[in-house]
Amino acid sequence: MSEPFEFRVSDEQLERLRARLADVVLPEPTPGARGIPMPTMQRLVDRWRDGFDWRAVEARLASYEHRVATIEGTRIHFVHVRGGRPGAVPIVLTHGWPYTFAEMLPLAEALRGEVDVVIPSLPGFGWSEPLPEPFTSKAVARRWRSLMVDELGYERFLTYGEDVGTGVSDWLAGAHADAVAGLVATHASFGVRDRGEQLDAAEAAFFDRFDAEGPLAGGYAHQQGSRPDTTATALLDSPVGLLAWVGEKLLEWAGDDGLPDDTVLTTVMLTWLTGSIGTSFRPYSDRGEAPHPLVDVPVAVRVQRRERDYPRSLAERSYRDLRSFSVLERGGHFPALETPTEVAAAVLELARAAPAGEG
Repeated sequence: MSEPFEFRVSDEQLERLRARLADVVLPEPTPGARGIPMPTMQRLVDRWRDGFDWRAVEARLASYEHRVATIEGTRIHFVHVRGGRPGAVPIVLTHGWPYTFAEMLPLAEALRGEVDVVIPSLPGFGWSEPLPEPFTSKAVARRWRSLMVDELGYERFLTYGEDVGTGVSDWLAGAHADAVAGLVATHASFGVRDRGEQLDAAEAAFFDRFDAEGPLAGGYAHQQGSRPDTTATALLDSPVGLLAWVGEKLLEWAGDDGLPDDTVLTTVMLTWLTGSIGTSFRPYSDRGEAPHPLVDVPVAVRVQRRERDYPRSLAERSYRDLRSFSVLERGGHFPALETPTEVAAAVLELARAAPAGEG
């Protein structure tokens, strides 16, 4: 059975961090190079050292119901937002990298009072233990089903995921249709290519555009996949190094409006305090990921704007009961954080048509 989970950072930990931030050396920017701009780094470091109120953030996060459950030998942390309408089907939200559960909270708030929401921390992220086996979407999805059905008592539920969590959500819907009532996707499936199927012209053009960002944009993934321990050693020892590594992707992938500095620092702080950056690389460094099964449950797709040229045909070939498809008009890689109202509307559209979940 799950049990309550509480957290509080000691004053000593905060003082040690503050001392580290008081002795920062930033590099001279390299002309023409890509990466987080040094003026941005300086601003974030200054805010982290002198203005960021962790105690206020900690109190806000602690106001949610946090629990832990041991599933197939893995201790999983999750947030449980109860109080959905009687008979409403609940939803499980799965974050990605370099997220934490905190990036899913705006969507949970947009759904508050409508459906119950469960937000697990991925294995190896935050307070969740890493898997005792290779990290695969299939292995995580199996545990999420157990969390929702066996631990929390829901008969059926909806699923939503972003980034790494997309694969988990697709596997949940594809392999566990007995428990999954529907799926909402903003990072829609690349399953057609993963399965080696022939692409039409529009699909090929999308992947050509996507892949063209390749070597520079994907450098972080290559490093995390090929040299995870080397990278983790540097980042675990340096809070500012971690800020640069994680902050770059958060800011680069966000929409035109960017992200508030305190949102970036909250994610970095949770990763720093839990010492989880190395184990968060497991989705990149472990081997064994397989294409998800075809999905037959009802699906609503709201394409995030960084993939706005994603063709509907790609969705139709992986999601065989596609109920709706559109492109989000704003935001970027983080729809649950950047456009929670729009995602919540898609969730509630499916929830109204889904059978009730217990729990």
